[in-house]
Amino acid sequence: MSMAERHIPDRLTGRAARVLKSWETLLLAVAVGIFILNSFASPYFLNAWNLSDATFNFTEKAMIAFAMTLLIIAGEIDLSVASIIALASTCMGFAAEAGVGTGGLVAIGLTVGLACGAFNAFFVTVLGLPSIVVTIGTMSLFRGISYIVLGDGAFRGYPADFAFFGQGYVFWVISFELVLFAVLAVIYGVVLHKTNFGRAVYAIGNNPMAALFSGIRVQRVKFILFLLTGLMSGIAAVCLTSRLGSTRPSIATGMELEVVTMVVLGGVNILGGSGTIPGVVIAAFVMGLVTFGLGLLNVPGIVMSIFIGALLIGVIALPRLWTKMRRRR
Repeated sequence: MSMAERHIPDRLTGRAARVLKSWETLLLAVAVGIFILNSFASPYFLNAWNLSDATFNFTEKAMIAFAMTLLIIAGEIDLSVASIIALASTCMGFAAEAGVGTGGLVAIGLTVGLACGAFNAFFVTVLGLPSIVVTIGTMSLFRGISYIVLGDGAFRGYPADFAFFGQGYVFWVISFELVLFAVLAVIYGVVLHKTNFGRAVYAIGNNPMAALFSGIRVQRVKFILFLLTGLMSGIAAVCLTSRLGSTRPSIATGMELEVVTMVVLGGVNILGGSGTIPGVVIAAFVMGLVTFGLGLLNVPGIVMSIFIGALLIGVIALPRLWTKMRRRR
């Protein structure tokens, strides 16, 4: 037996061991466990249409989470994504009242999302301000504009065919949102894990100064990442507004917390430098299954909010506590 033949099984065994010990494998096991528990907890859970409805609990948030994953890996964050949704939805509602058709409404939603992303990017990458400070400010700014425009009112005059984006089905119980979620997952997975741009994102997150000296245009990459996050928020605004059929200034309130939780639960280091799209995809299903299962059990929304907050703290704190315990041993 040659040397190469002896080493191939070792490499395969090592690779299999790494997969089995990975965070994604643990998350997948958790997702399966939650699915089984939900099937016992409620007799309505295994209904095909109910399972289809469960996907609406995470698809819109996951679309933003894909872009947020790249942004956090690069060492930045955007806490204004829910407010971007509110502003984009308000602009679409205002345009719908003026008689703009479905195509124009979609274009407005995406354009507003891009403009908000560029606004954040300018202050972070050009003026050099911390992203967490900038996006906390724009979180209040963008939603504040929506409240000024709408007050206690709402926009409801959307065209009938606009409802397809948030309520339409492509085939049987497979919704348009679920298909869009799957397509975006593949696109972002390829971009992050198979392209030079993705390698640049990892390099920036691990050491931005070293990335700069190696020829990576750090600020340009970050600018693009903020644009992508704004664009995904615009897409989510189109889907969410379409699903609800109306616009209120309080739309998507608190969604930024769920998006960040989804990203961190997916194994992305909140300090940057590591993380995967498959992990975020599985985390999206975990959160969707949990919230839908709690909903079937008539658990109040405030309890779900408490759960999301506790989950975010837990997934950030537990790895650090585990590392400290190992070091002490």
